Amino acid sequence: MFNDAALWSLPAVAAFVGWFTNWLAIKMSFYPVRYFGIAPGLGWQGVIPRKAEKMAHICIDRTLQQFGDLAVVYNKLEPQRIVQHVLNQVTPRIDEYVDEIMYEVQPVLWDNLPLFVRQRIYRWAADQLPDRVEALVEDFGDDLSDLVDLKALLSRELKHHPDLMNRIFQQAGQVELKSVINKGAIIGGLLGAAMVPAWSEWPVLWALPIGGFFVGFITNWLAINLIFRPLNPKRIFFWRLQGLFLRRQEEISEVWSRLVAEELLTVEKVADAMVNGSEGARTRAIIQKHLRPLLDHSMVMKLSTQVAVGMTGYTDIKKAINQKAASATNEVFHDPTFNRERAPVVASVLSAQMKRLAPAEFQDILRPAFREEELSLMLVGGLFGALAGAGQMAFILV
Repeated sequence: MFNDAALWSLPAVAAFVGWFTNWLAIKMSFYPVRYFGIAPGLGWQGVIPRKAEKMAHICIDRTLQQFGDLAVVYNKLEPQRIVQHVLNQVTPRIDEYVDEIMYEVQPVLWDNLPLFVRQRIYRWAADQLPDRVEALVEDFGDDLSDLVDLKALLSRELKHHPDLMNRIFQQAGQVELKSVINKGAIIGGLLGAAMVPAWSEWPVLWALPIGGFFVGFITNWLAINLIFRPLNPKRIFFWRLQGLFLRRQEEISEVWSRLVAEELLTVEKVADAMVNGSEGARTRAIIQKHLRPLLDHSMVMKLSTQVAVGMTGYTDIKKAINQKAASATNEVFHDPTFNRERAPVVASVLSAQMKRLAPAEFQDILRPAFREEELSLMLVGGLFGALAGAGQMAFILV
């Protein structure tokens, strides 16, 4: 027969089991960031880092690709500001870029040119630059959605930085995650209290680990469902019930969008994806189309260059100009201030589109991370609940 102290310890132990198993389930959702174990199947990786790529792809499908494309973001970024940024970055270094191109293809000729001739070429290049950049930026805007594979970009970033999605989830759902852990203690305590009258009549010690298993299993199941259920608001008496993440769709959309814009879809990373991604050859062809007139549309410059270096040398110079322009793209947009300034623009587009999602669509961005792992998380909760029950049984026996 249980003594009173042992009997009334049931709700306290169950409350601890509920709190701890929910805390553990949350931690297992985020950590470890990379797979840790002996072999595949004999280890663990946080649910969110493991499913980060899948969630990011769904996010893009549900937002940019459902309501528009990158052209929407591009127009919000104000192309003229991009043109001005490129000019601000390139113009002060135009002499350096010309020197690098000429020393690569015609070092002897360039060294032997009089200084005033080189200075004239520098000025000519600087004068040509604004029109070329403006036309280039406009052309990129028309084809941006075809030039950038957003899913490939996100996959690459998340592969190299698996902690990114963790930070997004932890900041976006900070309030909800704490609430889930605390509710675990309440639910566990209530389940423990429900066991008191039953076990006061049938004091079977081996039922403690079994009861602990069910407390851990059920609290984890309830915790996961509290995040996503009910899907739509339901009113019961004075309470309005809805999944914790769904209830705060607007706030979570803002945090999620801000972090995605600051960490994943930056101007620098999109520009890099254009040049070095799957459509890099097409991007370079567009660059070539707009830079070719630098030489071809100036008859004096074209003839002078062909006379000085021959047709082969002339072709080599044009190739070098294209290569330099492509390689300079990363330098031009590797500007933390510009990226930070433009991030809110990208975030506002994403946020507005996420807020427009129906609850079922919004849930589909977040739920896939957990759906395939729910049983594992609940079984782990049950296991630790059973261990706590076994510990309580041992305490009573002693």
